[in-house]
Amino acid sequence: MIKRVAEAELRRFAKEFKVVVVNGPRQSGKTTVVQKTFPRKPYVLMEDPDVRAFASEDPRRFLGQYEKGAIFDEVQRVPSIISYLQGIVDSREEMGQFILTGSSNFLLMESISQSLAGRAGYLDLLPFSFDEIKSASGIQSVADELIIKGAYPPIYDRKPRIDRWYNSYIATYIERDIRQLINLKDILSFQKFMGLCAANTGQLLNMNRIGTDCGVHHNTIKAWMGILHASYIIFFLPPHHSNFRKRLVKSPKLYFYDTGLVSRLLGIQSQEQLVSHPLRGMLFENLIVSELLKARYNQGLKSNLYFWRNSTGVEIDVIVDHGKTLFPVEIKSGETVNSDWFRNMALWNDFAGKVAEPGVLIYGGNRYERRKDAKVIPWTDISSIAGKIID
Repeated sequence: MIKRVAEAELRRFAKEFKVVVVNGPRQSGKTTVVQKTFPRKPYVLMEDPDVRAFASEDPRRFLGQYEKGAIFDEVQRVPSIISYLQGIVDSREEMGQFILTGSSNFLLMESISQSLAGRAGYLDLLPFSFDEIKSASGIQSVADELIIKGAYPPIYDRKPRIDRWYNSYIATYIERDIRQLINLKDILSFQKFMGLCAANTGQLLNMNRIGTDCGVHHNTIKAWMGILHASYIIFFLPPHHSNFRKRLVKSPKLYFYDTGLVSRLLGIQSQEQLVSHPLRGMLFENLIVSELLKARYNQGLKSNLYFWRNSTGVEIDVIVDHGKTLFPVEIKSGETVNSDWFRNMALWNDFAGKVAEPGVLIYGGNRYERRKDAKVIPWTDISSIAGKIID
């Protein structure tokens, strides 16, 4: 079993809050982590039909079984029960009474924000980070391999055939989660929509264009985007607000939490296909951005990641906002360092002035270099800048 970085943070949360909420996509390892971290707590799967019926029909009696606390897995299936938890946790001073997990963020968060404000700590658990995967034997440090395989724990624990696993994941996601959240009648259009999102990974979000290509109204695309975001399939990297005397773009960039899912949606099944694929650079960028995000989430922190682009096309892939200073990160999939890669970093350093920290360029090679405008590090050593992401 691969050890999760978030375990330590979960234990800290359980000492500070009466309720700990673990959100994340399906199959990201939430159940495994919470059961391992809190082995003495009763475990209750809210997706079990009998459990769900009992909890929905007689919540007080149901919760009466667990006055000393429990793990409620996939609690978004019975969101009404959260309001009844307030009385129980308020009656006792003990921290870490209940551990809640959920795969649909906005349903769970809405209920908790109303009923457990100030009582709950939140942690987003994504699929494995690269460092977590490296800790397991037999995992190679090949970017293309990781892009295709993705980082969902079952792929490394059970070692299924990759294409079959992702096909099943997509089908189950649509059948189980999407139909819980919306009355989805046109499954084929939604599948096409997901494919178009994959084709636009790393790009500025343009819902009108996706709607036109998909043959679906703009408002529907907006709603579907919200569903993908709420269920931890996609995330948006917002543009940084500092203008540095230049007009900036206002649209966020679209990314997937897992590159294996993107690869499957794009029909990429082998490293040979990926090498010549026109989106390989964007998939590599998606991989690195998601790794930076995991560094934040595994410490129980929200994202402080942005991108920066002005009206003339000067862009920095990631800006880490520390409040008074900004840490720039450029991402290149090539394995040979090119002097042109530093052009935007040099321009951005001039724009940002005193708020700019010395930046890094993460690339697909394996050598370290120090250049005037950025330190160059291999993608395999992304953890070396974790402190810059977390601080």
